[in-house]
Amino acid sequence: MQIVLLSGGSGKRLWPLSNDVRSKQFIKIFKKEGGGYESMVQRVYRQICKVDANAKVTIATSKSQVSAIHNQLGGAVGVSVEPCRRDTFPAIALATAYLHDVMGVGEEEAVVVCPVDPYVEDDYFAAIKQLSDLAEKGTANLTLMGIEPTYPSEKYGYIIPEGKDSISAVRTFKEKPTEAVAKEYIAEGALWNGGVFAYKLGYVLNRAHELIDFIDYNDLFAKYDTLTKISFDYAVVEHEEKIAVMRFKGQWKDLGTWNTLVEAMEEPTMGKAILNDQCEGVHVINELDVPVLCMGLKNVIVSASAEGILVSDIEQSDAIKPFVDKIDQPIMFAEKSWGDYRVVDSQEGSLTVKLNVKAGAKMTYHSHESRKEVWTILSGEGAAFVDGKEISLRSGDVLSIPENAKHTLVAKTDISLLEVQVGTIKVKDKSKFEFDF
Repeated sequence: MQIVLLSGGSGKRLWPLSNDVRSKQFIKIFKKEGGGYESMVQRVYRQICKVDANAKVTIATSKSQVSAIHNQLGGAVGVSVEPCRRDTFPAIALATAYLHDVMGVGEEEAVVVCPVDPYVEDDYFAAIKQLSDLAEKGTANLTLMGIEPTYPSEKYGYIIPEGKDSISAVRTFKEKPTEAVAKEYIAEGALWNGGVFAYKLGYVLNRAHELIDFIDYNDLFAKYDTLTKISFDYAVVEHEEKIAVMRFKGQWKDLGTWNTLVEAMEEPTMGKAILNDQCEGVHVINELDVPVLCMGLKNVIVSASAEGILVSDIEQSDAIKPFVDKIDQPIMFAEKSWGDYRVVDSQEGSLTVKLNVKAGAKMTYHSHESRKEVWTILSGEGAAFVDGKEISLRSGDVLSIPENAKHTLVAKTDISLLEVQVGTIKVKDKSKFEFDF
């Protein structure tokens, strides 16, 4: 089974846990059976592998998310990198070309596209496997998954099928309706459009060539920033006559906002949090190493991270994006392919960062003309190469790196260190919001 997971989003709606580098799908909020927490993308990937151990997963994503994907999922997944954001049709066209030209997937093989972040049980991915089998048979050019509605939602688009069978031809599509209109749709047997569909690779590849002038994957990648922004629904789905929908009746939630996210939390608090007896309906997610105390609050979300602190009534939490858009600061926490970093202190002329580097990872720094660095090793073992000279590192060691010195860190075990930068501290392009280490 070939699955393409669409991983987009800027991470503003779940601030301060999410940001322009760490979108909601990378937040570790779901409890694992063996202890610890996993993120949405880790949960989804685990569920896919449980249903189909031989599934091939490719994630279509922006450049800013690649490091977090490799950090959380390793190198087992394929990654189709979008040079810039161009909506879902260009993203799916690029991923399809990537599968064909880079990964060698044949034109007759079925591909399933779905979001990276649904909150579902294993039966959802069993249904996706069935969807793949239907696409393989080729009775329709596109086969969609329609979610059985549990209430007349105004947040989702609707698929209107020809009948109420488990698999049916699609009559039409409807945009997000009012509650009253949604009730009418549901009475007709309408389904939520969860953004899940399957096709034979050659079908979308041919449609992409019809709508975009390109030769192959490399050519499409090179001219990606010139493509028109358009959704897959508008570009392909709504123009296709041979289209079917398969009903899915299991649990399905879109955890795109704070009020839906806290519904999925198994416990009311994560991290250091204390609630007194008068608290009702309070959820606390605390990534800081300091306690959060809540007294007498009702129906409130409290979230604390290096990015900031949010205190919001649950009903108002969906409206935070315009306020977060006004916050202008570099990202204080991010996951990278080698591990993660957290800014501990930022002042004029100095910056203190805690880095956690995975065993076997290698970090190559360029030299800095206007600052020096001091590393304090908190745990683990590794080696530094400073202007070609190897220096062994272990817990308790302190290493001073002068200006203009080329340096590299190699982690022999998992290693944690504090990096203090002194001098002129530069920040990379604000659109990326990453500190230049």
